[in-house]
Amino acid sequence: MTQWVYSFGDGAAEGTRDMKNLLGGKGANLAEMSSIGLPVPPGFTITTEMCGWYYDHGGRYPDTLDEQISTALSLIENSVGARFGDAENPLLVSVRSGARVSMPGMMDTVLNLGLNDKTVEGLANRSGDPRFAWDSYRRFIQMYGDVVLGVAHHLFEEALENLKLDKGVDLDTDLDADDWRDLVDIYKQEVKTHLGRPFPQDPQEQLWGAISAVFGSWKIDRAKVYRRLHNIPEDWGTAVNVQAMVFGNMGETSATGVAFTRNPSTGERMIYGEFLINAQGEDVVAGIRTPQYLTREARKNGNGAKPSMEEAMPEVFAQLKGVFQTLETHYRDMQDIEFTVQNGKLWMLQTRSGKRTANAALKIAVDMVAEGLITEEEAVMRVDPAALDQLLHPTLDPNAQRDVIAIGLPASPGAASGTVAFTADEAEARAKEGEAVILVRVETSPEDIHGMHAARGILTSRGGMTSHAAVVARGMGRPCVSGAGSLRIDMKAGEMTVGGRTIYRGDTITIDGGTGEVMAGHVPTLKAELTGDFASLMEWADRYRTMAVRTNADTPHDTETARNFGAEGIGLCRTEHMFFEGDRIIAVRQMILAEDEEGRRRALDKLLPYQRQDFSEIFRIMRGLPVTIRLLDPPLHEFLPREEKEFSEVAMAMHVNAEHLRRRALDLTEANPMLGHRGCRLGIAYPEIYEMQARAIFEAALAVGEEFGAPLHRKSWCRWWPRNPNWLSCASVSKPLRKPCLKKKASVSHIWWEA
Repeated sequence: MTQWVYSFGDGAAEGTRDMKNLLGGKGANLAEMSSIGLPVPPGFTITTEMCGWYYDHGGRYPDTLDEQISTALSLIENSVGARFGDAENPLLVSVRSGARVSMPGMMDTVLNLGLNDKTVEGLANRSGDPRFAWDSYRRFIQMYGDVVLGVAHHLFEEALENLKLDKGVDLDTDLDADDWRDLVDIYKQEVKTHLGRPFPQDPQEQLWGAISAVFGSWKIDRAKVYRRLHNIPEDWGTAVNVQAMVFGNMGETSATGVAFTRNPSTGERMIYGEFLINAQGEDVVAGIRTPQYLTREARKNGNGAKPSMEEAMPEVFAQLKGVFQTLETHYRDMQDIEFTVQNGKLWMLQTRSGKRTANAALKIAVDMVAEGLITEEEAVMRVDPAALDQLLHPTLDPNAQRDVIAIGLPASPGAASGTVAFTADEAEARAKEGEAVILVRVETSPEDIHGMHAARGILTSRGGMTSHAAVVARGMGRPCVSGAGSLRIDMKAGEMTVGGRTIYRGDTITIDGGTGEVMAGHVPTLKAELTGDFASLMEWADRYRTMAVRTNADTPHDTETARNFGAEGIGLCRTEHMFFEGDRIIAVRQMILAEDEEGRRRALDKLLPYQRQDFSEIFRIMRGLPVTIRLLDPPLHEFLPREEKEFSEVAMAMHVNAEHLRRRALDLTEANPMLGHRGCRLGIAYPEIYEMQARAIFEAALAVGEEFGAPLHRKSWCRWWPRNPNWLSCASVSKPLRKPCLKKKASVSHIWWEA
């Protein structure tokens, strides 16, 4: 019989951390934490294979699954001393998704499952806290109604806000048990109004509904977008984790939080994270309340008004520090942790390798080598090569004037300027038009991911450094400022106000994800500088690599950048990219629009010094390393003028009428330019173009060779024989060969060198 369910808890587990493909990342790590003795609420994981079976069989389940879930539930009941569905001593569970790789916020979660009109009374009696019980029940109806039943989330939020308005309070914590009881009735009525049936009271029905909803969330739009952006195969599926509830909303001795064992922005070894007293886990990441710091130092640096966990719960904080050390030593990587404190007792709900910026990844990898946790080879493999692009993120020019209008939390490093967009759709649409956009939201949600990907940066008025906006922005390499509480955002009007000033949709702002500053207008940026950690990692990479890397570089600036990154040659230098600036493009257009060879040669004479200068600089920078050069290749239409101003500039340079040039440009139009007059066909039609480029290359090579004391000898250059395009003639540049080199029936246009 196939095992669909794996249990964990009480210091033992049926799974291990190596079973991520089967149990998902969350399930595998819950099993691992249980096995190494950390305090983990008991539970079970339904495998990713079950997700595939579910979709393959039209949303049905195998008969054996019911029995396996019942057995696993009994183990949880025996462990915690409560019964699922019992009116006097109810067991409540959470139902969470868990894919092989972390997909933060992309799929669904349900907490407090098992509550109904009877079990809520039992929970109130057992806990001695009716307020906590009814608060938990309203949370469950809201989550289950949204995730499983499909009732719009905003309807529940509006009901809550209206209740607080009626009661004259600002915070959820100001509402009492009777208020929550009233809200439960309102929520149940919302469900009945929209579904035509009452909220389900049977805990078993609730459980199976939640399991199906989690499996179903694998194919919701936001999860599909995330998978596409991160190249996650659709057939992987998700696991479902069912776990005994522990409560962070039982009063002032209870809390919930998110933490990292190192700073995910900088990589510094420190306790980094946030928590909320008298709250449940989703409150922290959802940004509903601005959370508190974990450490005293962080609170002081952030000018926090409320005490840190280190100050408010010193014993729990000390235990949490010990867990940090245990997890880092065991996993040998920086961990992202979710935890709950119930009546002063710490419970671990999740651990996973934490998402981090490229700078943090470098520092963590290098530091862990120094600490003896990993080897140099492992450090090289830990850093995603694609993520190193983040190291090039700009920073604000320290000498530039700044009009700071607000300060939030530095959630993801880097700086960006752009026009304000208040919705993800708007950000995506304007970005497609080539506009730099800053996405501004009260708080982001998984539905905003496409807009976050399109934006240059993200700004939110609510949420902390572990909120959805912060975590996703860091993963995407986007600058982010979160929790800028002084901003008042009116989504409907398309404006935000701060300090008596109004910023409208389309206005330009600048954000600094390293300091949390929000500025009006555009602020110039500077290129980031690479650190010593980068040099260390590159040294290790050179030590263990088995292949060399050449670069694509088309200009001296590109070449210098490539050498700084360790490139050992140029694999492709596309000469046409040297022409797209200043007077060069005008000369190129003159050459293309010329009606005879004499006109083309006049234009080419202007281009020769530019080409020779660029090649000379490239050769100097490469200092003898190989350089592969591609001569002019793209379709000519890419260089033709399009705007009236461009036609006028070329006409003035050629001393002809602009209208005449427009007719000439029309004559050069092709049905399919990509298969038309380009590449070797261009060289056959206009051999003088490649003659000029060949001369520029070899004159530059000879000059630079003389500079370095290594003149070139026995090198030849080739050009098309004008009267017979099937032949190439090659002649010596610096020292005659014994005989000229003749190649018959050449099929491609290129310059080649012979020793």
